Amino acid sequence: MRIAVFGANGPTGRRLIEQALAAGHEVVAVTRRPDSLSARPGLAVAVADATDPAAVDAAIDGTDAVLSALGARFSKGTITTYSASATVITGAMARHGIKRLLTVSSSITDPDWRPTGAHFFNHVLDPLVNRRLGRTLHEDMRRMEAVIRQTGLDWTFVRPSGLFEHPVVTDYHTAETSADGVFTARADLAASMLREMTERRYVRTAMGVITTAVKPNIAKLIWNEGVKKK
Repeated sequence: MRIAVFGANGPTGRRLIEQALAAGHEVVAVTRRPDSLSARPGLAVAVADATDPAAVDAAIDGTDAVLSALGARFSKGTITTYSASATVITGAMARHGIKRLLTVSSSITDPDWRPTGAHFFNHVLDPLVNRRLGRTLHEDMRRMEAVIRQTGLDWTFVRPSGLFEHPVVTDYHTAETSADGVFTARADLAASMLREMTERRYVRTAMGVITTAVKPNIAKLIWNEGVKKK
């Protein structure tokens, strides 16, 4: 397949590109910073802001599916990255007749998500980090999901839990709506998206994905994903 990857420069986007090329797909990496991506067989680079209709139109022309790994940082102010890009991307897909869309969301968008046995996470980390520091980000993820739900596309919301780095794909677990776990390796997130792109088990619904084989160091995770990124 020929797939467009939005958020190509991000940590999940890079995993998607690597795994997709290894699987024999052709990839169009959609980015505002093309110089940061190395040329490789099967990889084309499209320079586009995901909220620019004309640029997105040109970027996805000739592709069979769109995978979005766009992300934003926590902010006290209103975030529109997810919903604004979803509006533009879905509009372009409709014009080009491209049906398959997979977009990274979060387990937090499921109001009933509470990982089993994760007392410290459920009562300390989740209220502080996700519900307070990440409130405006997750509000926009919900707006993004609402925008996409209104389309006639074959969409899948991919909902990881707390993201961390792990060098290889593990025996990850997926479930409808959200998965019962606290963490998701980015390698597993990318692998689950590429598998679902063709297997189509979760079309027009959400797919939770979690990593169970390994767990991150919590202090290192908070440093890498929170403090260091600022």
